Amino acid sequence: MACKTSCKLCDRLVISQAVTFAGGNVVVNLPAGSYRNGCKYCIVIAQAIPAAATINAPVVVTIGTGTEQYPLTNRCCAQVTACGIRTRTRYSAVVSTSATGGAFRLLGKTCPCPDNSLASIDGTAPAAPPAPTT
Repeated sequence: MACKTSCKLCDRLVISQAVTFAGGNVVVNLPAGSYRNGCKYCIVIAQAIPAAATINAPVVVTIGTGTEQYPLTNRCCAQVTACGIRTRTRYSAVVSTSATGGAFRLLGKTCPCPDNSLASIDGTAPAAPPAPTT
């Protein structure tokens, strides 16, 4: 079977230009352009997530030199946090706009995040973990 002599990448494949940690948010900067409402884009986070980022930092998207930050949400519309994304990973997302802004909504699952939930509640304060002995 012969290989094609020319291959094309999808025009909706978007590779991030920068990933920074500013104002308590992980900011993913995408190339300048118009991202249309209801359109699917494959976003590749190409840069390393800054070491200073906390695991619960919200992930937002900026476009080109613009300063407006659009939230990156999961398929249930909950804000994606730094622990839910990985570098050099492709994420399918749909742009969702409103009269005042917009968001990038992921179509698939994010990376597994640590869950610090209590196993149960019973009306009393949770017990402190035992102190380490030396």
